[in-house]
Amino acid sequence: MKFSFDRLKAYVSAAAIGVAAFAAPASAQDMPCSTAQLIVPWGPGGGTSVIFGIFEQAIQNSDAPVKIKVVTMPGQGGGLGAKEAHAAKPDGCTLFAIHQHLPVNYINGVTDFNWDGFEPVAMLTDTPEIIGAGGHTDYTDLESMLADAKANPGKIPTGVSMGATSHFLWIILGSKTGADFAYVPFQGGTAGRITGLLNGSIDLGGINMAAARTQRGEGEGKLKALAIAADERSDLIPEVPTLKELGVDMTFSLTRGVMLPKGTPPEIVNYWAEVFKGPTEDETFVAEQAAKGTSVVYLGPEDYRGWWEETSAAFVDAAKELKMGRFQ
Repeated sequence: MKFSFDRLKAYVSAAAIGVAAFAAPASAQDMPCSTAQLIVPWGPGGGTSVIFGIFEQAIQNSDAPVKIKVVTMPGQGGGLGAKEAHAAKPDGCTLFAIHQHLPVNYINGVTDFNWDGFEPVAMLTDTPEIIGAGGHTDYTDLESMLADAKANPGKIPTGVSMGATSHFLWIILGSKTGADFAYVPFQGGTAGRITGLLNGSIDLGGINMAAARTQRGEGEGKLKALAIAADERSDLIPEVPTLKELGVDMTFSLTRGVMLPKGTPPEIVNYWAEVFKGPTEDETFVAEQAAKGTSVVYLGPEDYRGWWEETSAAFVDAAKELKMGRFQ
């Protein structure tokens, strides 16, 4: 459910921010602002706000004639900030930080618009999900877990944020494999689910790279990494197979990028695409993000639009199959 990896690789930039300046486009378009706001629809300190805060610093340090300022706007699972950005003037002075939360918001009726209510600017980073289990479980691999989920449909406690991307990870995995899980609502995002796996209150849940690297083992207080939902194995956990290797034709990641309000002129879209491309060409940033399990992947406006068409369709198809939200 991601854009073709071969196509993505053609755009991967050894990139990042550090403190180095980069060459911005020669001139700004006719925008009525010297600093544009970048709405991040989650609170400060989360993964998305941290990543875009680094982009903010890089662009501030560059010679870009129009800078950016991150504005965090949490609420409604990303929907509050999305509505604010969607209603903004299409003059280039309001940008929106996005990942797959928006098709989820649309499916659940939080917003009445999907990703195509915006103008795609650029994909920037990609963080694949890891299929995790508690160390207390008997699962030795993905196959044994799926066999149990099929033999005991709706019985295995699986931690998710209901209706969010972490929920859709398991919904789509179930639709691909015929497995059925018992969803347990968890607050606190990935950290909350990892705590549940460690203390044995849930058996399954998505985990992050840091936990997969440092907390794996058998028994309560440990984690198991059954598979990574990426096109290729990670160099950080090379012994963990991909879902595709195991016969499940699926990838799933949080892919972060930038949008502009619908109707923004193409020259302004292209201006901001070039501004955000600049930081992604710094090798230090790529290395820093790779160490956290996040890849820097740059796609410009048209390729990012194509990625969204494919990705959103996968979410909507799963929701229709299960008669979720607006598709009931």
